[in-house]
Amino acid sequence: MPRRHHRRIVGDSTPTPDSGPSPSQRYAAFRKTQQRRSSVAERFAQTLPFEMDDFQREANDALEADHNVLVAAPTGAGKTIVADFAIYLAQHRNVKAFYTTPIKALSNQKYHDLVAVYGTERVGLLTGDTSINSEADIVVMTTEVLRNMLYEHSSTLTALRYVILDEVHYLADRFRGPVWEEVIIHLPESVRIVALSATVSNVEDFSGWLSSVRGETTLIVSERRPVPLEQHVMVQADDRTEPELIDLYRHDSAGRTTTALNAQLVHRLDQLDRQAARRAGEGRADKRRRRGDQDRPRRRPERHVPRRWAVVDELNFLGLLPGIYFIFSRNGCDQAVEQCLNAGLELTDDDEVRRIRRIVDEMVEGQLSAEDLKALQFSKFRFALEEGFASHHAGMIALFRQIVERLFEEGLIKMVFATETLALGINMPARCVVVEKLEKFDGTGHVALTPGEFTQLTGRAGRRGIDTIGHAVVVDHHGFLPVTAAALSSKRVYPIHSSFRPTFNMAVNLLHSSDVRTARVTLDHSFAQWEANESAGQLETQMTTLEHAIEGYELAFACEHGDFREFITIRMQLTELERNTRRRIKREPFRSEQERSRALREVDRRIAQLRGAEQGHPCRQCPDLQRHLTWGHRWAREMRELERVRHRYDSRTGSVARQFDRICTILTALGYLDETVDAGRSDFHLTQAGQLLRHLYSEQDLTLAQALREGVFDGLTPPQMAAVASSLIYEARRGGGGEPRHYPGGHRGAVAMAAEQLRHIATRVEDLCEDAGLERPRQLDFGMADIIHEWAQGESLSRVLYGTEMTGGDFVRNAKRLADVLQQIAVAEPYLGDHAEELADTARLAADQVNRGIVAYSGVD
Repeated sequence: MPRRHHRRIVGDSTPTPDSGPSPSQRYAAFRKTQQRRSSVAERFAQTLPFEMDDFQREANDALEADHNVLVAAPTGAGKTIVADFAIYLAQHRNVKAFYTTPIKALSNQKYHDLVAVYGTERVGLLTGDTSINSEADIVVMTTEVLRNMLYEHSSTLTALRYVILDEVHYLADRFRGPVWEEVIIHLPESVRIVALSATVSNVEDFSGWLSSVRGETTLIVSERRPVPLEQHVMVQADDRTEPELIDLYRHDSAGRTTTALNAQLVHRLDQLDRQAARRAGEGRADKRRRRGDQDRPRRRPERHVPRRWAVVDELNFLGLLPGIYFIFSRNGCDQAVEQCLNAGLELTDDDEVRRIRRIVDEMVEGQLSAEDLKALQFSKFRFALEEGFASHHAGMIALFRQIVERLFEEGLIKMVFATETLALGINMPARCVVVEKLEKFDGTGHVALTPGEFTQLTGRAGRRGIDTIGHAVVVDHHGFLPVTAAALSSKRVYPIHSSFRPTFNMAVNLLHSSDVRTARVTLDHSFAQWEANESAGQLETQMTTLEHAIEGYELAFACEHGDFREFITIRMQLTELERNTRRRIKREPFRSEQERSRALREVDRRIAQLRGAEQGHPCRQCPDLQRHLTWGHRWAREMRELERVRHRYDSRTGSVARQFDRICTILTALGYLDETVDAGRSDFHLTQAGQLLRHLYSEQDLTLAQALREGVFDGLTPPQMAAVASSLIYEARRGGGGEPRHYPGGHRGAVAMAAEQLRHIATRVEDLCEDAGLERPRQLDFGMADIIHEWAQGESLSRVLYGTEMTGGDFVRNAKRLADVLQQIAVAEPYLGDHAEELADTARLAADQVNRGIVAYSGVD
């Protein structure tokens, strides 16, 4: 498909001075002003209590002109104004608008915002576990919900004209990002997209791809922060002294921030290093005197790390609160609250305490039982709120996070200790943002923050309309270097790269509505393939250069005595066998030493054969042999490089469609697809099993489908089904071994037996994926089976969590995901085969028994 053009508008640019506009230019400008005054965009602007920025006006004008719009701007710059105009325009044109977000918390927040403007009767909410007014003209939803609607050809899509994709750079996310591309590819042509993104370095590439699949797309880029950001470092000599806040960058004589590191900061850190070395030396000398030890290898002394409570106290003294303190650990966030309380810090006055109590009691009343509140340590949570502190992380239940968000927005909480999930777009701007370390644990090891992650975190600093300056504070820590912070803060942008890959569910959904050729074309339109094609173009150029060089070398070593290319090829093969193949055989495992010996004898036979061919080759008689070999060695080197580049090129061109083909091969072998051949062209049709798989959106889609077909869940009670199915969605945060504390009913009970069957199925699926060159699915984890079984039997939250390390938030999140999977099984009743009605009823009951109490709480009331 030819790539369609996209327009790029860079906001906040300054025109180059010239001799002034011509009469025709002045008339054009006058006409544009007159048109704007009569436009819907201008009427929308008049409803706002503030003057719009240029980039917002340009985006709204493009949207009214029926373009798709991609807006890239910093956090807090006001991108959502463009989304709000899209909804306003949809209302004006009497069509539907969908507002999609990557997480439920954002969906809930946006739902409340839109209800305040348009009323409950015109706004709906769909988040998988919550459905409110789904046929409304304005519907807020998670991206997964919209993807499922597109595959099901839902009637809710009727009259849809605008789709807002908030935080669209989220499509780089490895786990959930592919959903964004599915939505962009499959939306009807008549739908206009409003994509809101952080400032990313390859935004032109992303806009180019959007244009290629969606048509005319206007790119709006604004790099101006509405509230300027100052960067600081917090240091402290020791616990007996006060922390010091030092600017990261130097200021010029006019007070403007420069890009040069602050020499005072570097000097102060050097001082603290010397003090630490002196203290360490004195301590070692004391120990040697006491113990009589000999000198040992010395570790480099570390500077004192400021205590969390001391950082908060100093920021409060400097008038820089409210703040968000980013700590990359849930336990760290909770410990920070305790440390502040134990230090006796109080950040609220009596009036604020009364207001906090009233709001908290209002939000909690009628939502949770006294027993649940006790299990969640509510009294401790509320006491911290009244002192002005709170945690905010995924381990908390949604209600508690919403309480924190509301109190912070109203200025009642002064410091929130949060994990990075808070930076995802929830509307909680602060005067200052504190970053505890410039590295984080990513599940496998400690990795440095990227410029994009640092920008996302510090983007919360500076409240528009309240603060004139935002403050980003990096706390001094082990291994901290000012140049590292400067490198992160100066690179305001980062690239978006696709994480898209076909799945089994995606394959059957594509083939349900199109033939295999159309499905492959659709996949060729993915951003993943677009990126692969871009890099393939560079590889093509590289291959052409190598081919020209090889032709030149072949002319240089042309030999009258024989085919020198054949001769040098024999020598290359000899070198490969002698240097690499023999070594590989000796190193690799074999079933027996006899097999290894046989393999070595075969290699030796081949070496002897090639050596004879090389010795008897006519080119050995050439008097210019050495000169020809010089060119031949260069030819061989370039040939090896050409082979490597060709392999990379082949792996990129059509790479997404090739993955799809491998998936289709597996699905055909397992009976989900029937392959037919007509006039030499093959196509696929869904079997009943394929229709079943089409309705299963679990990450373990194929394993679940196979389990249903093979009767793994047959005869189980609802709690037992829930316990076994929990393995499909649960993933322990720290490994956990994949086993529960005990299997309900014992190791010979129904749950344990079904779990063993499911494990065998998962292993078969993993092996099929590996053999086909596909990524292996995540392993099943039964670590939550006993907890879910007790909960589905009606036990209280305190009872099911007793003796576990699972937080209330983790339990609720996993239980919601499980209830969604169980509902998918129930909906797939027409395709379940034998015992379909009984199985669907059990799944429906299991979903109801899981989705109760605190799990059923949606947080939108």
